[in-house]
Amino acid sequence: MNFLCYNESFAYLCGEITTYCEMDAKEIGNIIKERRKHLGVNQQTLADLAGVGLNTLVAIERGEGNPQLSTLMTILDTLGLQIDIHLKTLDYETV
Repeated sequence: MNFLCYNESFAYLCGEITTYCEMDAKEIGNIIKERRKHLGVNQQTLADLAGVGLNTLVAIERGEGNPQLSTLMTILDTLGLQIDIHLKTLDYETV
């Protein structure tokens, strides 16, 4: 699953300017993990706060599994993150 996303929080976490980019499950998992650590929250606490199972959270942070979009959105919201979806321009389209 790939997402086209941009988020100011990602830039803050990375300490650099982030532009629009395609992200795969592994990259999203890494962002979730880094944000969680930045906030000083362990996996069990985040799982409890987001109302998801610990095994689900661990799998998402590893970029494994195929979580429901609502689960992913709940975890992101709990961490103060979001995914923005935009229409992408196809090679044959003119802007």
